[in-house]
Amino acid sequence: MAELSDTRSDTALEPIGAVRRTQVGREATEPMREDIRLLGAMLGDTVREQNGDEIFDLVERARVGSFRVRRSEIDRNELAQLFDGIDTKKAIPVIRAFTHFALLANVAEDIHRERRRAIHEAEGEPPQDSSLAATYLKLDAADLDSATVAVALTGALVSPVITAHPTETRRRTVFDTQHRITELMRLRAGGHARTDDGASIDIELRRQILMLWQTALIRLSRLKIQDEIETGLRYYPAAFFEVIPQVNAEVREALRARWPDAELLPEPILRPGSWIGGDRDGNPNVTGDVVRLATGSAAYTAFAQYFIELTALEEELSMSARLVTVSDDLTALADICHEPARSDEPYRRALRVIHARLTATAAAILDRQPEYQLDLGLDRYFSPEEFEADLNTVDVSLCSNGSALLADDRLARLREAVHVFGFHLSGLDMRQNSDVHEEVIAELLAWAGVHPDYASLPEQERVDLLVAELSTRRPLIGESAQLSELATKELGIVAAAARAVDVFGPNAVPNYIISMCQSVSDMLEAALLLKEAGLLSVVGGASGDTPYSPVGIVPLFETIDDLQRGASIMEAVLSIPLYRDLIHARGESQEIMLGYSDSNKDGGYLAANWALYRAELDLVEMARNTGIRMRLFHGRGGTVGRGGGPSYDAILAQPPGAVKGSLRITEQGEVIAAKYAEPRIAHRNLETLLAATLESTLLDIEGLGGSAENAYAVLDDLAARAQRAYSDLVHETPGFVEYFKASTPVSEIGALNIGSRPTSRKPTTSISDLRAIPWVLAWSQSRVMLPGWYGTGTAFEDWISEGDGRLEVLQDLYRRWPFFATVLSNMAQVMAKADMGLAARYSELVEDEALRRRVFDKILAEHDRSIKMLKLITGQDDLLADNPALARSVFNRFPYLEPLNHLQVELLRRFRSGDEDELVQRGILLTMSGLATALRNSG
Repeated sequence: MAELSDTRSDTALEPIGAVRRTQVGREATEPMREDIRLLGAMLGDTVREQNGDEIFDLVERARVGSFRVRRSEIDRNELAQLFDGIDTKKAIPVIRAFTHFALLANVAEDIHRERRRAIHEAEGEPPQDSSLAATYLKLDAADLDSATVAVALTGALVSPVITAHPTETRRRTVFDTQHRITELMRLRAGGHARTDDGASIDIELRRQILMLWQTALIRLSRLKIQDEIETGLRYYPAAFFEVIPQVNAEVREALRARWPDAELLPEPILRPGSWIGGDRDGNPNVTGDVVRLATGSAAYTAFAQYFIELTALEEELSMSARLVTVSDDLTALADICHEPARSDEPYRRALRVIHARLTATAAAILDRQPEYQLDLGLDRYFSPEEFEADLNTVDVSLCSNGSALLADDRLARLREAVHVFGFHLSGLDMRQNSDVHEEVIAELLAWAGVHPDYASLPEQERVDLLVAELSTRRPLIGESAQLSELATKELGIVAAAARAVDVFGPNAVPNYIISMCQSVSDMLEAALLLKEAGLLSVVGGASGDTPYSPVGIVPLFETIDDLQRGASIMEAVLSIPLYRDLIHARGESQEIMLGYSDSNKDGGYLAANWALYRAELDLVEMARNTGIRMRLFHGRGGTVGRGGGPSYDAILAQPPGAVKGSLRITEQGEVIAAKYAEPRIAHRNLETLLAATLESTLLDIEGLGGSAENAYAVLDDLAARAQRAYSDLVHETPGFVEYFKASTPVSEIGALNIGSRPTSRKPTTSISDLRAIPWVLAWSQSRVMLPGWYGTGTAFEDWISEGDGRLEVLQDLYRRWPFFATVLSNMAQVMAKADMGLAARYSELVEDEALRRRVFDKILAEHDRSIKMLKLITGQDDLLADNPALARSVFNRFPYLEPLNHLQVELLRRFRSGDEDELVQRGILLTMSGLATALRNSG
């Protein structure tokens, strides 16, 4: 692997259907190709030095062969034969080489995006869509009045929610090394040959690549939930601590400058969340102790950062009382510190008081203590607001006495950080399946003598019983209750959540999410669990005599059926006076979560996307009729099959009224690292979320006008057709489950200990019980990408064939309607990453030839049909015409995925034939990690 990009001309490399790049395009991307060549040469040298000529030559033969396959110079089977019977000890370094290439290619692509953005800005070009600068221009042109903006942005919130994911298995060491390589490449892109301390950048790059090569990519032991918690928290010191306070301040200042009399965004609009350690839907490893660890570790991370910043501030603010004037409040704060050596340094003494009080706070509420503490025997803070108030005292004194320039630096960032992160860092959502709630509540009601068989009751009787229980002060059980293991565990979890709220503040556990929510009783069962833990008070709560809970009860509508009934369920629950009082006490705010993954697994890509859009339309109408402020939480995965795709386009594709200044969105898997591992990249991606939210809230973007209902009717028809085609394959084709299990690595995802949770919610082989992540991940690894497109080709082809002018209707919708354009664009991205030739290799793992032909022939025919329809509707012969960045990525890196796929098939065949060699299993896991890294959104 002397180089990681082919040295022949671009014309010679041009694959069928690839973007025909102009000379300008080639010149624009040449720096990226140079970076790839540089990193590839260094990696190749490292492989040769560390593993010898034989392994290097094998890697090179695979690399050259992959490019020859792309140019159709050799048959794919010829490359596959290179790995037939390969010694596993030789296969492992080959897999690692191509996996490391994917990682280094990610770095090169990220640096290139930064480079191109800087060039655009330097040349004075208009700001690009999805940037806040472009959004501000659009808002200025719209000439909005202050009152409209103030109402629209009441309670504004944009919250990326970090979730665990089985393909993000990189160790922290690898994560940190990649970060150092990125920093070095950033310096190099800026024209530097040496680092700030004089070291050669190229030598440092070689050093880091050597370190990367000599570090194991993945853990040998099963990933524990504790590891996932640690992984999720690493993004705070890596990027979030620097970027989130900065972006919050920038947006607030920009909006207040435009509408100065509106006092916009009194609370931070950008606030992160997490599911890691609180999401127990199908994960038996989440316990009360895990909830305590997750919330405690998050708080520890916040305090550790605060101590670092306070220590630095104390060193910086060395001003002498002989030279500056300070406020009376600052003097009073400083005088609490009796240190003669600092008697002339009021700001340092004030900061030491703050530092010492925060130390006392940490000692009182944290299970482990961070570094840089200062014990002066002072009282603790009882809320982050008290901490912030003392910091504000320092700020006011500085600003009032000629030192505003100092106040606007580190102190300003720390104040913003405390405002958004508090003592809790990020809100940990609780989530559990409604079936579990029903079982636990039935047991509690039976133990308390309320009803012996709650599960047998019809829905209305359940609701009446639950409302009656929620209306009383008494708990159902006491400490002496003898309960099942399940009930004991669930009560322990909500008790740990209650402790977190009490210790770290109400934002520590903001939401309780009900998976597979299908009825009013499903919501009230969760409410009763919260009441049992003391998280829901009947009387005497924060709003007087009305029910109150600091934890929001959030239904998650997942299947297509449930999405269609979501609005009616919400109207029914909001008609219950007790629940409506609960919502009133929470500022009339109700969050509702929409599940992209299970709806897709249930009905296919087009049907799921349209069911979500229709559900949002219905929910917007419901919110309008009931007078609540609705916030939607989008359960999107990394891949398009689970709701992924460009966030900006996805948010703008929401129905009118669905955003309303607030939006929560899950971030999963490799997407988290791709978006948030670096401050500059994190800033850009968080900016994108905010830009889209502001535009969706304040501008008319649907573009359908009076023809909306006609467009909706067309999609109703298309979605129904697509769902029938999808169901014909997935739910009705005999042997489909067997085909899926044999032709993908779905079984190995569980067997090889990837992630902390089982691959299925229940111990069954049903597709409906399989978790969405392994469903999508397995199809991604085998390069079929089925959840991102199957059924659409048949739907479009059949609908167009039934009437003249129908193609023109779809072409018009594609031009005018962001939703439809985004659906097709995301589908095109998926299909560009699919590879039916490689998929055929995986199908050969199915021993039953008749079954193989029955299923794979259907997949192949629908794939061809879907591509044909995409090109017909969009009028573009290139799938990635609207996404040149992905086109570059596919062009530059996809030949390097090919060896990983062939090696995965070879090792799967060995593993399934009974080869128990640990290296075989490790090789499969490495191929999964490598493909996930290369695809960047595989699950």
